[in-house]
Amino acid sequence: MPIPRQSLTLALLQAREAAMGFFRPSLNAHGLTEQQWRVIRILRQQGELESHQLADQACILKPSMTGVLSRLERDGIVRRWKSEQDQRRVFVGLTELGQQCFVDMSEDMESNYQRILEQFGEDKLHELLGLLNALKNIKP
Repeated sequence: MPIPRQSLTLALLQAREAAMGFFRPSLNAHGLTEQQWRVIRILRQQGELESHQLADQACILKPSMTGVLSRLERDGIVRRWKSEQDQRRVFVGLTELGQQCFVDMSEDMESNYQRILEQFGEDKLHELLGLLNALKNIKP
């Protein structure tokens, strides 16, 4: 009987959980979920996006994205609007409060990254990110 191969997907999930252990306390302190923070961060980096593009980049299923955006809109973090040319297209952007939320979180998040770098090393992290980006680009 062959020896089972180490599970890539399980190893990725476990690594994600280890990394998120550094960030969850900051998210909790600011009353944000992981999904909400991903949306805020992507919008800060990318600017306004169509909701389906945002869902793809944030790795959030479109039905779940609707709820995430509804809560962020209710809290004044994002705003949504329909395209004047095509009412089916919905755009999302950060409000001033959303921009400030990102700024407020940045110091904590940078501190968390520094703690990871201290334990893991900058070269290893750079290599890991390169490998993960390469893995994202393979097609089934």
